[in-house]
Amino acid sequence: MSHPFENLPTTPTAEEVIDQAFSRATRAGGAKDGVEAQQSMLMTASNIISDNLQNVAQSWPTIDDLDPFYVELADAVISETDPADDDDGIDALKQHLSEISWAGRKAKEIRQEYEGRLVRGDKDTARKLRKQAFARMADVVEEVEDDLVAVSKARDALKVLPDIRPDEPAIVVAGYPNVGKSSFVNRVTRADNKIASYPFTTTQIRVGHFEDQRIRYQLVDTPGLLDRPPEDRNEIESQAVSALEHLADAVLVLVDPSEECGYPLAQQLDLRDDIESRFDAPVLTIANKSDRSTDVEADHYMSVTEDDNVDGVLQAAVDAVGYELELPFDDE
Repeated sequence: MSHPFENLPTTPTAEEVIDQAFSRATRAGGAKDGVEAQQSMLMTASNIISDNLQNVAQSWPTIDDLDPFYVELADAVISETDPADDDDGIDALKQHLSEISWAGRKAKEIRQEYEGRLVRGDKDTARKLRKQAFARMADVVEEVEDDLVAVSKARDALKVLPDIRPDEPAIVVAGYPNVGKSSFVNRVTRADNKIASYPFTTTQIRVGHFEDQRIRYQLVDTPGLLDRPPEDRNEIESQAVSALEHLADAVLVLVDPSEECGYPLAQQLDLRDDIESRFDAPVLTIANKSDRSTDVEADHYMSVTEDDNVDGVLQAAVDAVGYELELPFDDE
């Protein structure tokens, strides 16, 4: 299973749609004579424009049917594709797709409007009418030129999202920089499950996997998001946090009681309190660097560098998630 945006086809430009339609129409017309040639050209151009534009609109998943995690995340990612544009995000994407779909239908309507008139005229009249129809079709495609560009940008940005699966249990790892989050994720995820990442302003979401009792867990490390006070996050980052709220089945907040990370413990615990109030999932406080200090009240203590109780913390996360594999014979 892949994420819903992974297989979106390339979005053509308005110029590409027009060029393809009219060059194919010219070839189709060259095989026939008189009025019939003009009819063939009209039909071919209309079909290519309509099919191309409808394919763009219909290749996207229905946004309202997506998991809320992907809706929030897509909203944040698309907003970032054009930060200067206030009217962006998922609602703008829906509008762009709707406009493109309209243009596809309009190309068909123009063909239907001219078909009957072509038949009634002579060869020269038919040619004149066909040219008129072409000009109007080109106008319609050019009208959605900006919509095609916006959809193309959104597609390119969303296609590279890591494969995060809302239907698989997810453990989010949070905490200030240098408290040991990445070391922990690297230590407990298997080497064959490479950590995926994508650029997200100053942010990368890194996803690793591990298995326990035949269940695959996702471990999500969020540098640049859940590693600072909420007031320091910009709007796009806040949206990404909202997406994680939908995703998380448990949250591990790593703190460094030795303060070697460079942040006062009180500040680290304030972040933990904010995460606890925000997430509707179990939040565990994990004191890392226990070989340096255990001077904090925490749910679990570990030292990633010393390999002390790392597996214990992972097991505690699994227990907090409480995910049960549904077996086919459970109901018998």
